[in-house]
Amino acid sequence: MTLLTPDQLEERLRQIGAERYHNRHPFHRKLHDGKLDRAQVQAWALNRYYYQARIPAKDATLLARLPTAELRREWRRRIEDHDGTEPGTGGVARWLMLTDGLGLDRDYVESLDGLLPATRFSVDAYVNFVRDRSILAAIASSLTELFSPTIISERVSGMLRHYDFVSEKTLAYFTPRLTQAPRDSDFALAYVRENARTPEQQKEVLEALEFKCSVLWTMLDALDYAYVDGHIPPGAALTIAFH
Repeated sequence: MTLLTPDQLEERLRQIGAERYHNRHPFHRKLHDGKLDRAQVQAWALNRYYYQARIPAKDATLLARLPTAELRREWRRRIEDHDGTEPGTGGVARWLMLTDGLGLDRDYVESLDGLLPATRFSVDAYVNFVRDRSILAAIASSLTELFSPTIISERVSGMLRHYDFVSEKTLAYFTPRLTQAPRDSDFALAYVRENARTPEQQKEVLEALEFKCSVLWTMLDALDYAYVDGHIPPGAALTIAFH
């Protein structure tokens, strides 16, 4: 490919989000438009928990490779955002408040026993990607956060409007993300614009963002196939998870 200016590279990255980000997935449209029943919403939250819980581990694999104190401070903050600074704080704890509020047993959620196989494979592939690829590609893969504020706003307003079993307290995970995600994506985008200096590096960051979009899309494909179309694989049913 031809070398792009930083502005052209950013435009290509944003185009990937416009075409491939998971806000366009039919399952999310059903979720936000009130077309799912409680069990289907529970299945979404249960499977998404694995993604949330593995984000700090993903960031830790990158943190260990970062060469400067500035970069390490940035990624240490991301880990603290998700793990918290003390028990019961942080994004992972808030996601468990969401699954609690939806009526899922916390021990069952944390056991991961009910995960769809595709959820585990997709999330693990993302963690391995960040661990094994270049620092530039690993940082670029986080750029889905450029697009997350829009989907968060749609999700919170849509779920509060359509589901009587959802409250603002249940969805408290999303409020800090409205400021954390833009902060994180601004940093990552600036890093990519500065460090993707060759056609090969620019191709690498574009493919990294495409890969991350595919991870998120594949997770929703699996949820749609299992819990909307009714093809639930062995071990993934939620009947033992209610309380």
